[in-house]
Amino acid sequence: MPIYTCTTAQGTLAVATKAELAAEITRIHSEVNHVPPGYVNVVFTEPPRDSVYVGGEPGAPLLITGWARRGHPQEETTRLALELSAAASRVTGIPEPRVLVVIQDSPARSAVEGGRVLPDPGHEKEWMSRQER
Repeated sequence: MPIYTCTTAQGTLAVATKAELAAEITRIHSEVNHVPPGYVNVVFTEPPRDSVYVGGEPGAPLLITGWARRGHPQEETTRLALELSAAASRVTGIPEPRVLVVIQDSPARSAVEGGRVLPDPGHEKEWMSRQER
């Protein structure tokens, strides 16, 4: 259900680092939003170095954009963003001032997975039980 896109210039992150970061993003999201790890999707995009700018200058930030279903308490979403930022810096070695985490949300009914409209937060179990039939 949640989708995280991690964007950084080509060659910034090793394959093992991406795997570790994906595992940390999954762990943190699962713990904060109380969903199974299998719900969490993480994708890495790596544009060429000459395509990444910060403040109009070539840069090497780590940009993490997440999408989640609307309805989670704001305090938890803020905690999620803070924990993701700290973990991303720790795992990648990229200083936290160069890490940007943005959590976007929209109503669950705005998304479809497996041909089915997603459930509102807190209704995952009944959604999954209907999916297993």
